[in-house]
Amino acid sequence: MSDVINIQGVSWRREERELLKDVNWQVKKQEHWALLGLNGSGKTTLLNIVNGYIWPTSGTVSVLGQPYGAVDLRDLRKLIGWVSSSLQEKLYMTDMAQHVVISGKYATIGLYEQLLEEDEGQAIDLMRTLGCAHLWDREYRTCSQGEKQKLLIARALMANPSILILDEPCNGLDLFSRERLLDSIHTLTLQDHAPTLIYVTHHTEEILPVFTRTLLLRRGEVVGSGATDEVMTSQMLSHFFEAPVQVERHEQRVYVRAVK
Repeated sequence: MSDVINIQGVSWRREERELLKDVNWQVKKQEHWALLGLNGSGKTTLLNIVNGYIWPTSGTVSVLGQPYGAVDLRDLRKLIGWVSSSLQEKLYMTDMAQHVVISGKYATIGLYEQLLEEDEGQAIDLMRTLGCAHLWDREYRTCSQGEKQKLLIARALMANPSILILDEPCNGLDLFSRERLLDSIHTLTLQDHAPTLIYVTHHTEEILPVFTRTLLLRRGEVVGSGATDEVMTSQMLSHFFEAPVQVERHEQRVYVRAVK
């Protein structure tokens, strides 16, 4: 099968600023990737290009074997789930948790379709997988930030996407909520027919062992790409952060401390 994502020589300019510079990135089937970059690194710009919301100034993009420019992006986007904080702000706070989840099948804010038994069955299965089935019949506004994130992931999965992008899902979570959400993401990757996951973050310790490949993005340029164990080293991350750091590994996760 063709690459899940194939980006070749992509640059993107806005007025005089070049926000992406000659980016190359290939994601193969059955690979889960982490995308690591600080604020302003170009992560969101790159995701917008993957989803076809903006067009590269130069270079080529192919997703799920479909070259951009020769495919209807509206159809292709249905195969890409993108969970971000901006979506959370658009949802109706008084909707029931399961309705938030089911609405993902129809790509609507709010649920306007007649509830089908099969939709409810799929929703409860997804909520069980993500550890949030206890939220059934709870108003969305009463859920914690971590619970809302789990519901948004379940919502994205209702459409059976081939790619699931988790855009800084742990932002705003305390330590314990973060670990519960990461446990749910790990469980998700173990499911049969799990989508290809792209986990976007600027915290190395959030990169679970299941994310076996990592892309380092800094000021719009790729400064590292490949096997996570090879990319997440003291030498590579010191270059990435432009400051000396020491990598410490605990349970196959990378923690970074500054070297004085």
